[in-house]
Amino acid sequence: MRISKLRMAAATTAALGVGAACLLGSGSAGASSAPASAKAPGSPAQHRELPDPYEFLPKVPSFRVTSTTVRNGHPLPAAQLSGIFGVPGGQDISPELSWSGFPKAAKSFVVSMYDPEAPTGSGFWHWVVEDIPATTTSLARNTGALHSVTLPAGAIQLDGDAGLPRYIGGAPPVGSGLHYYYITVTALNESSTGLGATTSAALLNFEIDSHTIARATIVCPTAIK
Repeated sequence: MRISKLRMAAATTAALGVGAACLLGSGSAGASSAPASAKAPGSPAQHRELPDPYEFLPKVPSFRVTSTTVRNGHPLPAAQLSGIFGVPGGQDISPELSWSGFPKAAKSFVVSMYDPEAPTGSGFWHWVVEDIPATTTSLARNTGALHSVTLPAGAIQLDGDAGLPRYIGGAPPVGSGLHYYYITVTALNESSTGLGATTSAALLNFEIDSHTIARATIVCPTAIK
């Protein structure tokens, strides 16, 4: 896949004489696979719950994703928090994930973890793995280690927003309330994104939008007091 959508969007915007904000706000809203119960009550007063980031993408079918490490609607365990970012007890160990029930047309997967509520103005990508073969239906615990030897053949870990090609654990700032960590498996109708290891997580997700045929998510609301 070549980087073409970005050029097309820019050209269309210029031709129509509309602002970029209008273009970005025109996408179809979709439903996430995460149940409403994942939005746990009792968050601190200063916390503002943001919408599911996948609601702003076209609606696609869901499938089943499970984990022996993390649970939907429950906080990230200490091992999945970030010692690199100074969280006490954090170990930056990626969770075990298994998935099934995805469309037969799936040719590859992307696995990611994203915090839309990180205080950056654009959220924070903690983990992104592209070009996972369609024959792969699970990732072992700590597959996201730096220089991982358990990644499926052909799979590529991107740098994410920490600038390291590995899993970076959750690190909600102390007292900032709940952060909803979206651990997502995305099924694509292409065997490779063609973008390589140096692309950004944001550009990857922009480019795979039109190739996404299903998506499954585990949401882990996590806070550090």
